Amino acid sequence: MADWRPGALPAALQARASLLAAIRAFFADRGVLEVETPLLCSRGITDPAIEPLLVNGGLSLGAATGYLQTSPEYAMKRLLAAGSGPIYQICKAFRDGEAGTRHNPEFTLLEWYRPGMDHHQLMAEVAALVCNCLGERPWRALSYRELFRRSTGIDPFVDSLPILQAAARACVDVGTLDGDRDLWLDLLLTHAVEPWLAGQGLCFVYDYPPSQAALARLGERDGHAVGERFELYVDGLELANGYHELGDATEQRARFEADNRQRLDRGLPQRPLDEALLAALAAGLPDCSGVALGVDRLLLLATGETDLRSLLAFAWDRC
Repeated sequence: MADWRPGALPAALQARASLLAAIRAFFADRGVLEVETPLLCSRGITDPAIEPLLVNGGLSLGAATGYLQTSPEYAMKRLLAAGSGPIYQICKAFRDGEAGTRHNPEFTLLEWYRPGMDHHQLMAEVAALVCNCLGERPWRALSYRELFRRSTGIDPFVDSLPILQAAARACVDVGTLDGDRDLWLDLLLTHAVEPWLAGQGLCFVYDYPPSQAALARLGERDGHAVGERFELYVDGLELANGYHELGDATEQRARFEADNRQRLDRGLPQRPLDEALLAALAAGLPDCSGVALGVDRLLLLATGETDLRSLLAFAWDRC
C-alpha cells in the first residue's frame, strides 16, 4: 500500500502558517500590496541555468506548450508598469530537475518590488524581514569582488582565466570540464566561497560581474562594470536574489536573445521571448528594485531543520 501520510508533522505545518502570517503582517505595516498572478504561462524564461516544468497542449491549450512559472517576476513587472505601486506575492513556483534536502520541484516563493529603491535600500528591507522572522541578528554586505578577495585571494574582475581555472581545480576535480570565466567563477563560488560564507551569519553579496546581471541594471564600481544585483546567504544557505531592475526593453531583449544563443550552444531548447514583458518595459517600468526569497528555506532556518522535505506537507516523492 502506498504511504499516504504527509511528510510534515503538525508542528511544521503550524510553523509555516505562523511564518506566512508574519510575512503578511510585515508588508501590511509598510503599505505593500499583496497580488496574485498566474502560475501557468504561455512563455517561459530564457535563462540557461533554469529549466521550467512544461504543460503540453490539452483541450484548452490546443497544440501550445504552457510553462509553470519559475518566478512571478515577469507578470509582476507588468503590474508595476501599469501603476500598481509597491507589491508582493507569496506563490508556488516550479523548476525542473531540482529535488533534494534544499530543493523541491514545487516550492513557495516570496517576491516583492519597491519603486524608488535601489538594491542597497532593498537589502536593508530584506534584512529587516529576515530578522523579523528569525530574530534580531547582525548582518553585513560585501561586494562580489571583496567577497572573492577575502575568501579566496582572487580578484574576479582582474585575474586571468588560467588563474581562475587553477584555483577552481585546487578546490574540486573537474576532469576535462572547460568553459568561460563565469563557469570557473561559479565553481569557485560553490566550492570555496560558499563554505566561507557558512561562518558569516547573515551576509549580502552585491554588484556581480556584468555577464551575470540577468535582469539587473549595469553600473560602474572602481572602473569596472557591475550588475546591480544581490544575493543573501544565511549561514551559507542562499536565501534571496534581488535586482535593481533593468527598465530598458532593448537591452533586455538583447539579453534574452543572448540567453537563447547560450541554450543553443549547450544543446538546450530555445525559449520564446516574453513579448508582453518587453512591451511593459517599453511602456515604462518605474525605477525599482525587486527580490525573490525562498520561503521554504526561510522556514528551514526558523525551525532549525536540515531537510526541506520535513517541512513540506507532501514533498515531490510523496505526491
